[in-house]
Amino acid sequence: MDTSLGAAGELTSIPALLARNAREFGDSPANREKEFGIWQSWTWSQVAEEVEALALGLVAIGVGAGDHVAIIGRNRPYLYWAMVAVQRAGGVPVPLYQDAVGDEISYVLEHCGARFIIAGDQEQVDKILEVEGQVAALEHMVYLDPRGLRKYDHSRLTSYAALQNRGRDMREDLTGELDRRTAALNYDSTCVMLYTSGTTGRPKGVVLSNRNIIETSKNSAEFDHLRVNDEVLAYLPMAWVGDFIFSIGQAYWSGFCVNCPESADTMMTDLREIGPTYYFAPPRVFETQLTNVMIRMEDASRFKRWLFKVFMDHANKVGPKILDGEQVGFGDRVKYALGNFFIYGPLKNTLGLSRVRVGYTAGEAIGPELFDFYRALGINLKQLYGQTEASVFITQQKDNEVRADTVGTPTPGVELKIAENGEVFYRSPGAFVEYFKNAESTADTKDAEGWVATGDAGFIEADTGHLRIIDRAKDVGKMADGRLFAPKYVENKLKFFPNILEAVVFGNGREKCTAFINIDLTAVGNWAERNNIAYASYQELAGHPRVLDMIQSHVEEVNASVAADEMLSGCQIHRFLVLHKELDADDGELTRTRKVRRRIIEEKFADLITALYDSSPTVSTVTEVTYEDGRKGSISATLSIRDAAVSGGSERIAAE
Repeated sequence: MDTSLGAAGELTSIPALLARNAREFGDSPANREKEFGIWQSWTWSQVAEEVEALALGLVAIGVGAGDHVAIIGRNRPYLYWAMVAVQRAGGVPVPLYQDAVGDEISYVLEHCGARFIIAGDQEQVDKILEVEGQVAALEHMVYLDPRGLRKYDHSRLTSYAALQNRGRDMREDLTGELDRRTAALNYDSTCVMLYTSGTTGRPKGVVLSNRNIIETSKNSAEFDHLRVNDEVLAYLPMAWVGDFIFSIGQAYWSGFCVNCPESADTMMTDLREIGPTYYFAPPRVFETQLTNVMIRMEDASRFKRWLFKVFMDHANKVGPKILDGEQVGFGDRVKYALGNFFIYGPLKNTLGLSRVRVGYTAGEAIGPELFDFYRALGINLKQLYGQTEASVFITQQKDNEVRADTVGTPTPGVELKIAENGEVFYRSPGAFVEYFKNAESTADTKDAEGWVATGDAGFIEADTGHLRIIDRAKDVGKMADGRLFAPKYVENKLKFFPNILEAVVFGNGREKCTAFINIDLTAVGNWAERNNIAYASYQELAGHPRVLDMIQSHVEEVNASVAADEMLSGCQIHRFLVLHKELDADDGELTRTRKVRRRIIEEKFADLITALYDSSPTVSTVTEVTYEDGRKGSISATLSIRDAAVSGGSERIAAE
């Protein structure tokens, strides 16, 4: 099959790739979804028909060329089809985070001027109805799941199925117009608009063209030899660029099958049933999986714990070498094979990772021990580095060149350079077109030669060409004594401990570093249960003296590790507190992709930061919170502040 863009010519849009897939492997599965406990499947030919019917319906209700159509809901084939149908109709899909609240939704809808929105269910419809008065352009809403919506005012509501049926009924009248719009799409046409997480302000609309998405999908898919018989599980937010590349870009380029779980609650079960061959998860997902494994092992018999330890120790020694094709002795291979039979194989099956041929993690640094654990099992877990503005891929790790401390080498077609201040710049076919309605930010981020500023500080290893990321460039600063301050570096080390969910380090311009810490309720709760520690709430557990002792030991272990790095030794944590609540996107403290909003946290918890630096042993505070139903409330707490031992040079400076 010739998939050369130059030769084929026609493969310059996602709808063109869909047409190619329907022709060339029309009977192969394109999508699966588990609903009511049963897996349903659609072939590429069936998907092409579903997309066309919806696209005709969209034309029928007035979607015009260039219109922005918002899409919100959980991962479902129908909503992925909607994104392609909008493109076929000449529009621009704008996926939203399904857990976004009213203000976030209204801002995006108003900013992009969306006239139409496709919503997954009653919950999403209700959120739109609450804010529709704030969105001037919004005309009509399409809903997928009709449950609970029968008595709603349908003058501006249409069901997804009814819209498809309307499209089928008007096929003869509208096919010509639809085909003209689809044929007009080219490499420079907008493929999708995705909004950034907005760590420092309002989210920006990132305009990505067909060239951006298709070239990036082509290069990254060929890098990892993705093929038509691969399987992925689509469970990450549809508004995130990674999901769009994996579930639309690479899927449509390679022709593999995208599987949607029944719900977030059944995701792990559905993962085991599908057994994906291509898998992506952020470090927190891998950490949660490993934490659950270790919790189960704590409850296992003494013999099983011994067997697990013996074979895992051996796997850690030789597993990564076997995976990378290095020389390993015959006896070690035999023992590893036995371990695979008794431990590694069943464990991978439990995790749903038995068939993973290519696995990736990104978004945050992953702990070396965690990374090595999965590779020791024989799972080809690698790291990539990317961002929305790059259509994801900037660097990837090649097979047999996988390390925990780098993010790999440039993805094919990508160029890298490091500015004098250490900021990483890239140039690639995936580099975004512009920020929508924001020429100033576009010019600040991408120069006339196409170089894009990542906002991250890092360096390229001279001998290997691997990129190493230190921190966000805007967060890198100086301590009062002039030493380097890189909070993310320390935060990632803290989050390598399963008991720590989140950490925020302070210290820029100050004499010493301090930190807020969130405990992981699942991991610490299980530990508390095994140690006969009773608690009634997150707040009570987070403030328990033995929990504070445990977190202090983690902080001091990180301090010892940081002290060994001469360049960053000043970033050791002198004082910390465990927050009385989890940092939450609904409270504005995190983005929807769980990135820390430092400025908001510094403003919101200014009293706690003051206490960390004025030697107070405790601090009382009142914090506003948002409940699941959107109501506001407040919680009061008195928090203990702990001093942590520091090592090396920092200790001497403190003493002076």
